[in-house]
Amino acid sequence: MKPRAIDRDIEPFLRVRKLRATVAAPGHRPELGERELVRGIDLDVWPGERVALVGESGSGKSVTARGILQLDPSLRLTGSVEVARQQLIGAAPGTVRGIRGRVVSMVFQDPMTALNPVLTVGDQVAEPLRLAGTSRKEAMRQAADMLDRLGVPNARTRLGAYPQEFSGGMRQRVVLAAALIGQPSLLIADEPTTALDVLVQEQILDLIVRQSDELRLAVLLITHDLGLVAGATDRVYVMRSGEIVEEALVDDLFTHPGHSYTRALLGAVPTLDHDPEVPLAPVPAAGAEPEQCLPRSRR
Repeated sequence: MKPRAIDRDIEPFLRVRKLRATVAAPGHRPELGERELVRGIDLDVWPGERVALVGESGSGKSVTARGILQLDPSLRLTGSVEVARQQLIGAAPGTVRGIRGRVVSMVFQDPMTALNPVLTVGDQVAEPLRLAGTSRKEAMRQAADMLDRLGVPNARTRLGAYPQEFSGGMRQRVVLAAALIGQPSLLIADEPTTALDVLVQEQILDLIVRQSDELRLAVLLITHDLGLVAGATDRVYVMRSGEIVEEALVDDLFTHPGHSYTRALLGAVPTLDHDPEVPLAPVPAAGAEPEQCLPRSRR
């Protein structure tokens, strides 16, 4: 992928420092203490930049994403999360709600659970505009335009349809439309293609990249699949057992991986001419003491 011009001399739009997320021990037994899910997360996303957060299932990627927007009330968060220089950790609930959907939007991996089956597609896509005070007529017009832009056929006539009337790929387009209609500056996409077949995966990822280019939209792509990262992102963070172990520009990561875990992940990606080379070691359970290793950062 040809490197894009990203101005990293300015302040990052998203700046995460020493983010730590813990949950209460199972069974509401305070004597067992807390379980640490992620620790010491440092992460930046600049305006218009596309960044991947990569790791195996259970590595803490989704916890990090949910922690940024404080979507899980069971998480106890410490550290710093700044969006456009506004601190979210410790902020009033209204401040965080004002950021969600308007400044930062999120797309989840299962479009069926992300959509309400008893509300029409039009109402769900238009909801962010209606909450901002836009009239129903205008909100529906913009919803149809956004669905059409994202490749939903006959968008205007399908505003009254329900999610279960759409295929998986079309449902994910609806979710993406609802996330983008409020014109956010950052999209967090948490495994947005996992539940889809390979062809539809490529289409959805292409849509995200195109919207990022056209709208100068920053993207934080959460994925376990390094194959999605190469042509879609500018920079990559590699996560293991609740920690970031490497950060690099995407081309550098693929040509000169600096961490043994990154090399194992790359070796596990199947290609047409060879099987995966390196079996990955099991990810330690949450709260377990991880193998000690130093993070690698290269830009």
